[in-house]
Amino acid sequence: MRAPSSNDAGFSLPELLVSTLVLGAILTVVTHVLLVTANGQRTMWNRTQMHSGVRGAIELLQQEVGQAGLVALPGDVTLGADVAAGTQPVAVSSTAGMFVGAQLIVGTGASQETVTVSAVDGSTQVTATFSQSHLSGAPVDIAGGFAQGIVPPALADGSTGTMLKLFGDINSDEAMVYVEYTCDTGTGRLSRNMMAWDAVAKPALVPAHILLSNVVANPDGAPCFSYQTEVVAGNTYVTSVAITLSVQTQDIDPTTRQFQIETKTLLNVSPRNVFYTWQMASMGENNRIQPMPPSILALLPS
Repeated sequence: MRAPSSNDAGFSLPELLVSTLVLGAILTVVTHVLLVTANGQRTMWNRTQMHSGVRGAIELLQQEVGQAGLVALPGDVTLGADVAAGTQPVAVSSTAGMFVGAQLIVGTGASQETVTVSAVDGSTQVTATFSQSHLSGAPVDIAGGFAQGIVPPALADGSTGTMLKLFGDINSDEAMVYVEYTCDTGTGRLSRNMMAWDAVAKPALVPAHILLSNVVANPDGAPCFSYQTEVVAGNTYVTSVAITLSVQTQDIDPTTRQFQIETKTLLNVSPRNVFYTWQMASMGENNRIQPMPPSILALLPS
């Protein structure tokens, strides 16, 4: 029988030890690379979620601040009967969107005039003082904007550094609403509470109102909302709003072992409808400046 060759003897113990050490080193490097890659992806995912959330909130705030103060009647409205000159209740096809103090445009052509509503009686009648007569079917409309579409901080129960209050035809759908944004760093939430402009009561904040979670205090204690105001003839107009929001990631960063924080600031957001009313007031044009409806005033207290 042939004796076994030395080539059939396999690895020697030193060779096996060296191979194991080399394999272990390779596995260590590969594992480290995989962990670094996974941690990097988790960091990017955390930052992406945080950035997406705060960007969406800022964009919504910018849009709704820009729309604040827009006034509208839902649908076409006409007089339901002939109207003579003088102070009197008049029939209209609908009183939706009307309120005491509203300045309505009645009629067309040479007979067109602006009247101030002194009473709203049910769904089909308002009281106003007319300087001209109008026929049944004459159009009734509303124009201009709310002087206090962004509720001024100087007003009792007005906007503050942590609560932004605004109203008007925010969605451009002829349905006026009242909106409150609450920035609460104690609970870490930015909430948005929207209701009809003539709601009887303010809904309580619920989880469905949360717009942004993980809100933290701004650097140097800066407020979430700040305001530039102008005063004309006793009315305070908010002509610019600054928004500053700071948020942290949902999870701790796996590399730094700390929460990542991002601050977004949007300066000089102009509520254009309020700005236009301020310009009109500055020129002495007051028949298109709408006052705050009593129903909005009743919703302001927290």
